[in-house]
Amino acid sequence: MLGALERFGVGIDRTEQPDGSTTVVLTPASELKRAESDGTELTIECGLAGTVMRFVPPLAAVAKARVHFDGDPAARVRPMAPVLNGLQALGARLSYGQTPGMLPFTMDASEVQSTEEVVVDASGSSQFISALLLAGHALPGGLRLRAAPGPVASPDHIAMTVETLRELGVAITVDDDGRGWQIAEAPIAGFTVTVEPDLSNAGPFLAAALATNGSVGIRFWPEKTTQVGGKWVQILSQMGAEVSHGTDGVLTVRGTGKITGINYADASELAPTLAALCALADSPSKLTGIGHLRGHETDRLAALEIELAKIGASVTATDDALEIIPGVRTSADLNSYEDHRMATAGALLGLAIKGIRVENIATTAKTMPQFPELWTQMAKTAKDRG
Repeated sequence: MLGALERFGVGIDRTEQPDGSTTVVLTPASELKRAESDGTELTIECGLAGTVMRFVPPLAAVAKARVHFDGDPAARVRPMAPVLNGLQALGARLSYGQTPGMLPFTMDASEVQSTEEVVVDASGSSQFISALLLAGHALPGGLRLRAAPGPVASPDHIAMTVETLRELGVAITVDDDGRGWQIAEAPIAGFTVTVEPDLSNAGPFLAAALATNGSVGIRFWPEKTTQVGGKWVQILSQMGAEVSHGTDGVLTVRGTGKITGINYADASELAPTLAALCALADSPSKLTGIGHLRGHETDRLAALEIELAKIGASVTATDDALEIIPGVRTSADLNSYEDHRMATAGALLGLAIKGIRVENIATTAKTMPQFPELWTQMAKTAKDRG
């Protein structure tokens, strides 16, 4: 993401602090770059990052730039069409290299202008809405946005985006049914913000307490959060853990020797780790409202159906849900599908089932480069304590 911003002329000063945190100072470009000096379009490399491939095109629209987007082979099969259709409704012109609505594509936003309303299909990802919300205040005339009829994936992520923008002074009105947004055109003043830790990434470590009947503490857990990862407190408590949040900011999860199955809706990116934990439970589970996970780094529902069956669980994937019945635990080699969430789910199973091996654990580097080292350190601590 920082690389993409640099391509538009944004100044980046990144400093690693002694306490392990990172300070990033962003200096806005006096005018966002629209093209290279020779007249060719800007090129943005998205890698595997859904936020880059979906959030940066609206930035290009704000800049009225001509930009070429591409990414890793696995990114080329991830859906993009809803956010691109929304930009087309604002006047952007798109040409595709292979498949319409997917990477690679080139966008010419030189004629972007205001329109009465943009309607977006958000059934595949909340990012299609959030991407346009983030840019709405900087578009000509602001933005009137509406979710198309049908399900809206991960509505909690959209609510988090709205709250964040409001904290920065952006005027947003949400329709009574929660499916429409009016964003006023206005500049955002410079600001300083402390970004919360990624609570979704903490999930496998917290779930490890249940999987091993042990205790795990996570520092700097916020008292209040709009992150989906904040749901881990409720989920793990419901599945049998003892959960406490100390005055020192440490969230502690303790196993009780029992893992209870759960019926849970809208787990979003928590679903792979949650599904792995359900496979270790003593009763069936059902996870619903997660059909959009079929369009993530891999088809996560299909992948979980295959991989959890390898360790003895009976799993049924429907269009929108996973039904999981634990079975006799069996060692297996588990595939990661180049998906960081599938890799961490496999690592969790490895704590409870002897002989589990996870292929390409390095794919966790997408969101946590130090995951293998942290996981090894935690597992060693558990072994040393018996």
